[in-house]
Amino acid sequence: MKGLPIFDLVIIVIYLIGMILVGIYFSRNNKNSDQFTKASGLIPGWAIGLSIYATFLSSNTFLGVPGKAFGSNWNAFVFSLSMPLAAWVASKYFVPFYRSTGEISAYTHLEHRFGAWARTYAVVCFLLTQLARMGSIFFGIALSLQALTGYSMQMIMVVMGVCIIIYTVLGGIEAVIWTEVVQAVVKTFGALLILYLIITNMPGGVSKVIEIGKSADKFSLGSFSPDFISSSFWVVLLYGFFINLNNFGMDQNYVQRYHTASSSKAASRSIWLCVWLYVPASLMFFVIGSALYAYYEVNPDLIASIKHQVAVERLPLNASVTEITDLEKTLQPADYGDKIMPHFMVTKIPAGLVGLIVSAILSAAMSTISSGMNSSATVFTVDIYKRYFKPDITEKQNLSLLHIATVGFGLLGMGAGIAMIGVKSILDVWWELSGIFAAGMLGLFLLGIASRQTKNHEAFIATMIGIVVIIWMTFSALLPAQYEFLRNPLHKNMIIVIGTLSIFLVGVLLTKLKNRNLKSADGNMPV
Repeated sequence: MKGLPIFDLVIIVIYLIGMILVGIYFSRNNKNSDQFTKASGLIPGWAIGLSIYATFLSSNTFLGVPGKAFGSNWNAFVFSLSMPLAAWVASKYFVPFYRSTGEISAYTHLEHRFGAWARTYAVVCFLLTQLARMGSIFFGIALSLQALTGYSMQMIMVVMGVCIIIYTVLGGIEAVIWTEVVQAVVKTFGALLILYLIITNMPGGVSKVIEIGKSADKFSLGSFSPDFISSSFWVVLLYGFFINLNNFGMDQNYVQRYHTASSSKAASRSIWLCVWLYVPASLMFFVIGSALYAYYEVNPDLIASIKHQVAVERLPLNASVTEITDLEKTLQPADYGDKIMPHFMVTKIPAGLVGLIVSAILSAAMSTISSGMNSSATVFTVDIYKRYFKPDITEKQNLSLLHIATVGFGLLGMGAGIAMIGVKSILDVWWELSGIFAAGMLGLFLLGIASRQTKNHEAFIATMIGIVVIIWMTFSALLPAQYEFLRNPLHKNMIIVIGTLSIFLVGVLLTKLKNRNLKSADGNMPV
């Protein structure tokens, strides 16, 4: 890695080799698919909790949250405030449910309730969500390392992706969980170190950060008025609750971990450990973003190079100097927020500590990508290949397929990351894509759990209506001006809220109407 002192390079190489060695160590146990996907149910609850926390604390948090706080305010922190309620629902209802079924896939239940179409639909939504998640995280890690090394973002994604694929394929879910335990510690320490370095380089220290932050309204959680058109407090709270309900209740990343615990009680405790760690940790990243805003307000001359880089990335390769300069003048903090922390690392973090910070960013990305690869491979194997192509697959073939699928989804995630190069905000892209893909399967799952009388026919109609609503809310902004009255008036983060409720409420309504008609028919029958 050019541009890095040898000591920093050694730290990064040691970290990467250490992750691969963990995979090699646990590969001794991976002799069957049960070990690869469940770790035979022998992982302690505290390790699972740290693992879930590490998955939440991805590079989207590590880079996207400070960038968001730099460009706007603390409105996105409301997402974290919604976690305790979602965790309560998950620990009380979802964990016991999944543990009682014994099914490794979160989506097998949907086939039992509504038929094969429901299972397949949820699987497709999940896999698309994972590709969006892995892509945004690959992009985030490449964004920061490009600033440090000068290498292309594509090359960085490929090198990091290969390392992640190696230890995930070798060690299975056990390697994923234990590497995430290490990564949870590394990334938390790295964030604390970054915050310390910002404050020590800031003239006036903490008091100056607070002063500038207050004057720029950087600590606002958003409007408390009942406004669902802009990103108000209530929009983000609702979005956060539904997304976290989907994470804890429908996301294979988390559901699969419930099966690695020794008991339902240990699995439930792991959720709460994640929540109590993530909420203050995410607050720390918002503080970092606000501190960086204050630092660059005091040192405005340092912004010029960042604006130039963003302008060059957004314009065609043959853009003139005048075009680049004109675009630079129009850029606002929200346009280059994701570039700020990597820039600070390049210019202000002393040699010897950069390696630790880079390792923290790597760990933030690797933890989420590895779990996404493992869970995607599990879902593909159980819900697609075994279900539709080879139900009588042997144990040896099953394990081989899990390995191949893990590599495949790792490569697809890299491809998605490369496709995201040039986006304005990592966090915005991830939130929008996850809301679109998660809305349908969460609504269907809640319908299956809460309305026991709902059958295949009602669920299918409700899902089709929900999909139409989601498509309309997502793409109606593209309608011509003369059809402006048909555009979605709500904020894009409301897609998962309205989409989920559409499927659930329509399903319940159709079930009630069916039951009423059946009763009327019975009453009119001759005795």
